[in-house]
This record gives sequence, C-alpha cells and structure tokens, in this order.
Amino acid sequence: MKNTPKGKEKSLTVNLGDSPKIVELAGASDENLRTIAKILEIEIGHDRGSFVLKGQDTEVELAADLLKQLLGVLERGERIFPGDIGRAIKMLSGNRKVKLEDLFRDSVQVSGKRQSIAPKTLKQKDYLEAIRSHTLTFGIGPAGTGKTYLAMAMAVSALLRKDVKRVILCRPAVEAGEKLGFLPGDMAEKVNPYLRPLYDALYDMVDYDRATEMIEKGQIEVAPLAFMRGRTLSNAFIILDEAQNTTPEQMKMLLTRIGFGSTCIVTGDPTQIDLPRGQRSGLIDGVQVLRRVPEVAMIEFKDEDVVRHPLVSAIVRAYERYQVTP
Repeated sequence: MKNTPKGKEKSLTVNLGDSPKIVELAGASDENLRTIAKILEIEIGHDRGSFVLKGQDTEVELAADLLKQLLGVLERGERIFPGDIGRAIKMLSGNRKVKLEDLFRDSVQVSGKRQSIAPKTLKQKDYLEAIRSHTLTFGIGPAGTGKTYLAMAMAVSALLRKDVKRVILCRPAVEAGEKLGFLPGDMAEKVNPYLRPLYDALYDMVDYDRATEMIEKGQIEVAPLAFMRGRTLSNAFIILDEAQNTTPEQMKMLLTRIGFGSTCIVTGDPTQIDLPRGQRSGLIDGVQVLRRVPEVAMIEFKDEDVVRHPLVSAIVRAYERYQVTP
C-alpha cells in the first residue's frame, strides 16, 4: 500500500455474516453505503455480508466500526434514517469509544404513531439523563437540536406511566413582529399560534383522538405562560418552551410554581430573543442565577447537535460567524 497525503492507504474486508438486516444496513440502492463513502472519502464494495473498504487507514477503520455498530442497532429492531449516518460518523470521529447502541437503548417509550423515541446525539442522551435525575433542567441551544421534542416525549411518557397526574406545556406569548391585537378571535384564539408547535409535537407522539381526550380531561394543558401565575403545580410535568422570551420576573414566577412530585424543563435559544430592546431575558438571567444550584441541570446544545436537515446546522453556524448589528 502507498501513503497518501492524509495518511497510509489501507484495504480492509469486513465480514458481517448473513444477517437479514444487511440489506437495510446498505440502504435502498446502497444509499447508506454511498453516504459513508462520500463523507469519509473511501471506496466501499460489498457482496452480501462481505464489505471491502479502501482509503485512508483511519477512515477505513472508522467505517468498519461504523458498519458493525449500525448493524447491531438494526438487529435490536431500531430504524436508521439517512440523517443518522452523518451524525453517527461525526460522533465516532470525535470519540471512537462511542457505542451507538447506547444511544438507541436510551429510548423514551411513548404511544400512538411512535412507540419509542431515541436520542440521536450524545448531548441528547445527556439531556434525557438530566431530566430523569433532576427536578429542574434547562435545555439551551439552537433550533433543531430536539430540546422541546425530547422534553415532550419525556412528559408524555411520564403521564402514560402515571408518574405524574398532568402535563403542563406553556410558552410566553411574545410578539415577534406581529401584533396580537390584529389577530382575529378571542384571547384563546389569539395566543393559539404561539402554542401550535407544542400541539404539533404532542400529536406526533400520541394519536390525535387520545391527545384531544387528554386535553379535554385536563391531563394535558397547553397555555400561555401568563396563565401560570398564582398556581402551585404539584405532581406535574412542566415544560416552558421558548424561554428566551420570558422576563426575569416571569421566569421566577414559573419556577416558584413547582410543587412536590413535579419535574420542570425550560427550553430556549438565547440567540433568538424577541423581547423589546433593553429587556433582559429571563432565560439568560435564570441560567446565571441557578447555574451553581446542584438540583438544577444545565444542558447546552451546539450546532453539531442539530438533527434537522443538514442545511439547518449550516445556517446556525453561518449566523454564529456573522454578527448582526442592529
């Protein structure tokens, strides 16, 4: 073998046996293999369960480990989507000791259209573990990192297990360029657009009829943050979404509503504040005030944790590089 500018060139044959999941591993028309080959800049040939990898030695070894681990995930009954391939490569590139099965094993059991939801990054796994072990967890970071979705999954799972009596989902109804007064309808109809993302996540996890029944019975409450004032929220799973648009007073108000037997998750993106100029964000304030409190977990997501379309991650990075001046 010859040496390339990147390192030593290597050819490696990986025999994965005759598992019925080999076809799924390769993907439709070998789509998964082509994705791996493109990202790692290697060549991949295969005949049933035998894979021949050619390229830089470190990349070939990573690809061999990746194929073995992905097959193990598939054999556990999990599904692998095209976007999972790139994220798996990124995780293994950063830490070769990563076990992909651990991510999928740490799934959240829900009901309806999706029986379980698994973390897709190590940071998401940390997030789930923090929620399980803390009364209050802050999930902070850019859009597309799963902050709200995973929080919703944990809330629905806790309700179905009867660990809590109700789930409370709230958001601050802050105007981002549009005025509430110009929206048609009564107050409930005016604030509904602000709460729509929470409903969307809920209906993705629980059958529509069942979710509607839970809302009608008060087991799931979706409401603006202002509706929480004066209440004590016991035996509840509380999610405050878009918390960057709370004031420090609103944040303190909600956090001091937490009662016995409750879990609270606060999510937000400090880079997308829609408060009036000069108004301090309750999320930023809360993080600074509570960072050293042992019972409070702080999970900070980065652009590499974005699990939406790859373009979203690129957009987040571009905005971080480009400082927008007022």
